[in-house]
Amino acid sequence: MIEAHAPQRRRGLPALAWRVCVRHPLLVDAAIAGLLLVPGGDTLGHQIAERPVLLPLLAGLVVPLVWRRRAPLTVFAAIAAAASVQWLLAIYPMPANVALLVALYTVAVHRTRRQTLLAGAVLGLGILLVCLRWAPLDKVLHSFVALGAMAVAVAVAGVNIQTRRAYLASLEDRAQRLERERDQQAQLAIAGERSRIARELHDIVTHNISVMVALADAAVFAQQRAPVKATAALRQIAGTGRQALTDMRRFLGLLRHDEPDALRHPMPGIAQLEALADHVRAAGVPVRLDIAGDMAALPAAAELTVYRLIQEALTNTLKHTPAGTSATVRVHRTASAIAVSVTDDGPPVRAAVAAAGGHGIHGMRERTAAYGGQLEAGPNPHGGWRVTALLDLTGARV
Repeated sequence: MIEAHAPQRRRGLPALAWRVCVRHPLLVDAAIAGLLLVPGGDTLGHQIAERPVLLPLLAGLVVPLVWRRRAPLTVFAAIAAAASVQWLLAIYPMPANVALLVALYTVAVHRTRRQTLLAGAVLGLGILLVCLRWAPLDKVLHSFVALGAMAVAVAVAGVNIQTRRAYLASLEDRAQRLERERDQQAQLAIAGERSRIARELHDIVTHNISVMVALADAAVFAQQRAPVKATAALRQIAGTGRQALTDMRRFLGLLRHDEPDALRHPMPGIAQLEALADHVRAAGVPVRLDIAGDMAALPAAAELTVYRLIQEALTNTLKHTPAGTSATVRVHRTASAIAVSVTDDGPPVRAAVAAAGGHGIHGMRERTAAYGGQLEAGPNPHGGWRVTALLDLTGARV
């Protein structure tokens, strides 16, 4: 039964023969049909010469096997009909009757259990009729059991092959689905990592460049009237540039394991908020910092989130408000959450910024959502701008 070995290649089978078996099953079935005529040899030839009716009978028993994979039930019915004609003509069983077993096996491999049972019942009836006609009376039961057991063994082998194929197909389908899911997860992880890198670079570059631009404008303005202030602004620009380089080096250190300065520059947190406020104050925006609650046990990721939220909000204040605007930063920690609020007293001229959802506000929303919170950004009823966020600290969402 060639199907039993089809799913995998046997080591003893030559490569060329194996390719022929797999790629050209019709040739294999034709070869099986031809082999069923070989055992008859010369004797079969003499029988056909004496009784020409044997030739179409042999054709009816053997030739349909060529199409057994395409139409298993039809082929079985055709061979069973030929065997019935053989029984009616009282022609003694021939080696070609093995085609019935081959056809039953094919039905068991390619069709349902119910159809296999039906085909097996038809073959069992045929076996009973054959035993009653040609077996000695004292050996009818013995012959029927022997031939019936052979038919049952063939049917069981076919059902097992079908079950094995279905199992292998399910494993292959599962492996393909797992591979697709793995690829999707990898793509999602890559997209998430790209988004994280974009947020970090935006926060680092935008804030420091905004501060440096504001300081440079102040230095140009004070160059003639107050050289000392201009010099201080230039020094502050240099310090801000160095801070930007440090932040970039720190961030690259997280991406590259061979970055030597990664361990020397921890990620910014609550402790660095005062330095952040000083940078913004030096750029011309007075900042009042109000921190309440125990920040000692705050996770490092939460500290970084708070720092970036305040950094982005102050950068927007620095970029979008006129001179003389001041800002207030409040950070309040409770047992289960931490609230962040950044407000300024500038004119509410930035409503379009919130409506457009720029990279900065979008990044702040993503950071807040990572902690199961929501971010609100918009103009105050009494003027100015307000950014609020509430981070849930009860679960590890990051």
